[in-house]
Amino acid sequence: MEALTWTGSMAWLNPVLGVAVIVALCAYLLQIALSFIPNAEMRSVGSGSVSTADQGLSGLLGRIGAYGFLAALALLLVYVLAGVVMGPGAGIFGGLSRQLLPVWIALVMLFAVSITYKRRLGLYGKLFDSTVGMIGFGLVMFWVFAGVFGGVFDMLITHDSLSQVSGMKNKLPGTPLARAEPEDYQWFLLGGDNLARDVFSRLIKGSWVVVQIAPMATLFAFMVGITLGLPAGYYGGKLDVFLSFLANLILAFPVILLFYLLVTPEIVRTGIPNYMALVLFIFPLVFLAVLLNSRFYTQPSLRTPLLIVALGIAGWLYLSLVSTGGAIVDAPTYRMPGLPASLDLFDIDPGVLVVFVSVVFVNAPTVFRIVRGLALDIKTRDYVAAAQTRGEGPWYIMLWEILPNARGPLIVDFCLRIGYTTILLGTLGFFGLGLESESPDWGTTINAGRRLLALYPHAAIAPAVALLSLVLGLNLLADGLREESLRD
Repeated sequence: MEALTWTGSMAWLNPVLGVAVIVALCAYLLQIALSFIPNAEMRSVGSGSVSTADQGLSGLLGRIGAYGFLAALALLLVYVLAGVVMGPGAGIFGGLSRQLLPVWIALVMLFAVSITYKRRLGLYGKLFDSTVGMIGFGLVMFWVFAGVFGGVFDMLITHDSLSQVSGMKNKLPGTPLARAEPEDYQWFLLGGDNLARDVFSRLIKGSWVVVQIAPMATLFAFMVGITLGLPAGYYGGKLDVFLSFLANLILAFPVILLFYLLVTPEIVRTGIPNYMALVLFIFPLVFLAVLLNSRFYTQPSLRTPLLIVALGIAGWLYLSLVSTGGAIVDAPTYRMPGLPASLDLFDIDPGVLVVFVSVVFVNAPTVFRIVRGLALDIKTRDYVAAAQTRGEGPWYIMLWEILPNARGPLIVDFCLRIGYTTILLGTLGFFGLGLESESPDWGTTINAGRRLLALYPHAAIAPAVALLSLVLGLNLLADGLREESLRD
């Protein structure tokens, strides 16, 4: 069986795509260069000193660049559609497109439903009025769907991510399997790594590691930061001084050094990360309890059963999260019993738990400072004074008056912070800290491939591009949300 080329029978489109990309780049570069040249056609507007430039050549270049960019996007769409239909007949891109068919379907359905009902979906719906926001959202959801379909349901992977296939060590993308069985996928679409494992399958499995850890760790960090930042900013005084000192103390440590200390085997064996999990993971319960109590404080007949049910379920999830194998801490010299195995809903891998705790611990102080600053500003507004005049309690004002009016900056920072967390996870994996050496996470994969980067770059470039695209998508999504929140 022959090796696959990148575009297979669609190679005749390659020159057209190249021309479209070159035209777009040249037009935009010329437009940027032209903006530095003083324009002799500047003309005044009205009687003031405001001036505007005649569009002329600059406008023409902008239109040419836009047409070239749209043509390149259209051609990429043709590659994807042809790949879905033709599969490996359209080369490596065709094989990738065919394997990712569930992701394409999920993206199309998500965008179709979201655009149809965007006027009813609040800030999320307004995101689809922003081109930048939609592009970022599409990139993020691509990897979310890839992680779910590939990591949970194994629908996308072509080979087992840990299996070593004889004769496939450091093979280039599109190399056919030697002595492949009929039921095997016949190619390594993105080549093999230095241990003869399929790079594409490890890439998809690695996306699930990121999708599991980065958003949830960021969410827990926000729960810690919000729960402590609101009272610090609202009350001020000694409470603010004490909490701000703790936050600054943590932020004073270099992040990488702090991560290294938390995930080293010697620290892990002492059980310190498990004790930290006990403390940090309790904050969502505190937040939920205070939120419901402050909202339904005047309705005790509803508040009490609601708190019992909500906190009962949340407490069960909390104990399941911090317990592993029936123990919360299982150090060589000490064992703290946890939730019985029969009631434990899930067990988190010890390496993942350590990384999760480390990310929450490092991100929480920054979130605290953002929330504190927003609370200091918003508590002086008239609607907060009106709520105080009505006799509302402090926690009601913090959670139901201040926090909703701070949602714009917090949502934007949440998206950006997921990107930072993704980079931190990649950094930890690259240095071999926290996760197992066989983990398919992108940082570990990049580290394994960098040793032969000069000879076989595909093993490191593929996860690096995936990491870049996800972080870029999160940044674009944050830009779109910021743009729309400012209009809100």
